[in-house]
Amino acid sequence: MSLTPFLIGLYAFAVLCALIAFGHGAGARRHWRSRRRFAACHRGLWSLVFLLLALLGTLGGTALLGYRRLASEALVAKLDTRLLGPQRYAVDVEFPDGSRRTVELGGDEWQLDARVIKWDVRAVALGAPPLYRLDRISGRYRDTTQESAAGKSVVGLSSPVPVDLWQMKQRFPEWLPWVDADYGSAAYLPLVDDGHFTVTLAAAGGLVARPADSATADKLKSAW
Repeated sequence: MSLTPFLIGLYAFAVLCALIAFGHGAGARRHWRSRRRFAACHRGLWSLVFLLLALLGTLGGTALLGYRRLASEALVAKLDTRLLGPQRYAVDVEFPDGSRRTVELGGDEWQLDARVIKWDVRAVALGAPPLYRLDRISGRYRDTTQESAAGKSVVGLSSPVPVDLWQMKQRFPEWLPWVDADYGSAAYLPLVDDGHFTVTLAAAGGLVARPADSATADKLKSAW
């Protein structure tokens, strides 16, 4: 359920209370000038009450808005898998900018790894999204003995950059106090023929992999 109507209601309530508080404050000022002290204090008290309600409404709306942002997810990749041979697959990776890359993986599952920069929770509540850089995609064998014998197929997805925020945080943590954490995150699902997947990044910082359609979801049930 969307929080938008409720957020609008909370902010509208806060504005209404602020207007009422302003009206009572103006009335208290008039009474004070007329030397009607009791009436001025009475109106001033009501002004404080409605001002407090306006503040609570604003804080409540801001808190819910921050939660909605924390719960949102951003698409980082779409994956299409195609069987080439026994435990060999071609994987098409489509990035959010529309660029694509095709890699060949061996194994029973694909795994996508990313480096994630997570901000302080107060910055996230104000709308600062986590930063990420896709690091690599690899194939995984369920049988660890087979994995050791066959070797892991790994393809890098990132390019060297002059200034790497990830490395700066690791080397000089005191320089970036607003960065809450920097860590790796990974998501994986079984490799299936003609499979379609989406990988998203939650605002909390973790990668989430899902089948992109019902046909792929049905194939995963038999693959697990």
